[in-house]
Amino acid sequence: MTKPIRKAILPVAGLGTRFLPATKAMPKEMLPVVDRPLIQHVVDEAREAGIEHIIFVTGRNKAVIEDHFDRQYELEVTLTERRKFADLEHLERDLPIPGQTSFTRQQSPLGLGHAVWCARDIVGDEPFALLLPDVLVQAERGCLAQMMDAYREVGQRGNVIAVEPMPEDKLHMYGVVGAGQSTGKGFAVTEMIEKPARGKAPSNLIITGRYILQPEIFGILENQSWGAGGEIQLTDAMIKLAMSQPFFGVKFEGRAFDCGSKIGFLAANVAYALARDDIAPAFRAELKRLLGE
Repeated sequence: MTKPIRKAILPVAGLGTRFLPATKAMPKEMLPVVDRPLIQHVVDEAREAGIEHIIFVTGRNKAVIEDHFDRQYELEVTLTERRKFADLEHLERDLPIPGQTSFTRQQSPLGLGHAVWCARDIVGDEPFALLLPDVLVQAERGCLAQMMDAYREVGQRGNVIAVEPMPEDKLHMYGVVGAGQSTGKGFAVTEMIEKPARGKAPSNLIITGRYILQPEIFGILENQSWGAGGEIQLTDAMIKLAMSQPFFGVKFEGRAFDCGSKIGFLAANVAYALARDDIAPAFRAELKRLLGE
């Protein structure tokens, strides 16, 4: 039987330079997608999948993320006095229970692999999920929940990564996997290449920012040499781990948005707004007006 996935790592130490000056004083993870911060959408996905403990790997000037997942007594008192009980209930529903979150620092921007390694002592010797907050997946059932289904099928020491198809002219910008035999809800990953040269990608499937990994990855990361960009690359460590443990890919149902880019972030706002019954009709009419239709 597979060990349950109880913990998830969310690396939130990035500087968000592509969104300056908006991110000069505010973490990019707190930028709103409609009326919920980007990080809240990702936490919602993790909790839907049954995650019990969320580990934030933070950096300097990220304290507001910790504040967001804490009580705001002044706000609660004001809402109570104004009898805004629906808003109070909404805040209470989003609040993690005590002990459900942990925060650890990545003191230097040394890459995703290093950020994951910073959470090693909190995760311990058990498999874990990794969700990149730059990526939102809009789906009827969350991407991580879909991956959990595949994970339960693959047996002990299996690793699972979410993948999606990408046009060939963009494959050189992503980590790409080779696809082998189908196994239930997933398929065997035959190889992984980080940002392959044009025309050298093993498939059109890119890694989408959702992972279920075994704890042996920490030992590899601890001794990992510097990779592309002078950083500790997670893909390099996964390639080494794949020599002793199987990796499986899941083509999730839903649409992913790269909210680390301006276009992806704006597209996510439009898509999430159009999915809201309370604002979609008026928003759709406003979009038509702006587009001159």
